[in-house]
Amino acid sequence: MSDKIITATDDNFAEVTNSETPVLMDYWAEWCGPCRMIAPVLEEVANELDGQVKVAKLNIEDNKDIPVKMGIRGIPTLMVFKNGEVIDQHVGAVSKGQLMDFLKKHIS
Repeated sequence: MSDKIITATDDNFAEVTNSETPVLMDYWAEWCGPCRMIAPVLEEVANELDGQVKVAKLNIEDNKDIPVKMGIRGIPTLMVFKNGEVIDQHVGAVSKGQLMDFLKKHIS
């Protein structure tokens, strides 16, 4: 995993998402094929949008509390946070172009 991607956990979730810089949170699991499929896309986006967007991943198998609190029902789920609030979300795999379009409306 890229050093630009933050590993989120139940313990550090608020610290990760309470950022003025938009945070793209990926809820994923090892067994999820679409999650593995978008992992390289997330790495590319983390590198290309470094400083404009923070990218974080939360493994739902290792962290049980946050997925329940956030109402995660399918993975991958991508949520954009700004100042600790969810401002957008998408469920399912996306192409790099779709992800860039999804994020660009939230970065200044």
